[in-house]
Amino acid sequence: MEYSIYKLDFQTGVHFGNGMLNDSACTFLADQIFSALFIEALKLGQHKEFYDMVKGGKVLFSDTFPYIGKQYMVPKPMVYIEPVERGKSDQKKKMKKLKYLLIEDMESYLNGTLELTSDIYKNGFGKFVQQTMASVSGEEETKPYRVGTFYFKKNCGLYVIVAYQTSEECIMVEELFEALSYTGIGGKKSIGLGKFTFRKAKIPEELLRRLNDNSGRQMLLSVALPRDEELDEVLEKASYQLDKRSGFVASDTYAEEWRRKRDLYVLMAGSCFEQRFEGDIYDVSDGGNHPVYRYAKALLMEV
Repeated sequence: MEYSIYKLDFQTGVHFGNGMLNDSACTFLADQIFSALFIEALKLGQHKEFYDMVKGGKVLFSDTFPYIGKQYMVPKPMVYIEPVERGKSDQKKKMKKLKYLLIEDMESYLNGTLELTSDIYKNGFGKFVQQTMASVSGEEETKPYRVGTFYFKKNCGLYVIVAYQTSEECIMVEELFEALSYTGIGGKKSIGLGKFTFRKAKIPEELLRRLNDNSGRQMLLSVALPRDEELDEVLEKASYQLDKRSGFVASDTYAEEWRRKRDLYVLMAGSCFEQRFEGDIYDVSDGGNHPVYRYAKALLMEV
């Protein structure tokens, strides 16, 4: 596989759903990327071609991760690391709270020598605010409500890793991202949230090396779920967390009323495995007029 990374520079605030309208995550996941790009492909009449290439493993997506300037962050591996210098309780507490690592700090983290001075993800990435908005319906009284919105600081944003087999597949993905940048991603796009520009960036050598290393322990960089025939072998000696993915179907032709997708439990980015696996795209429709796809393919790197 070939690998590219794309920076998403948000021109507006974002609302990435986490179950609460008055709250917002500051990153979004690979299944959300696939769904958003699939809708853009549907508009362009390219949805079957896009689905087939992703289903066949010719294109893979990571979750989105933070970048700050030219520094790229990846999930902290879900493995226990014994520090070389024991007894530093403040370092242990900081490490426990850490969600992301700079890619250039991965080696020192894994060998237990990383000295963490501050969490730049928490301290220098952006800010969360609640915006008060109003709902007006006919002659009824205006009802205010709050929307959780995240704003990225200057020179900060999100990046996504895309794996692909040929240049044709890469070109299609870039065209779909270009279309999506005008539509926006996340919630409350109708009020202007989620708009971004995207640009290809130079992939760090350390990240590229680990993406190309198929030996040793592997860390997941996307939400994923092994196929039934992969599951037992993949979970042996694995360290992982599960996340329940759910939500409503965003389609006017699926049913006469809003319907929920079937829940799907997936492995989270940062989960670590002794075996590589592929995962799949799953149909999470529940009695509607057409399939509803949930992306759960695995993009892995060596740790």
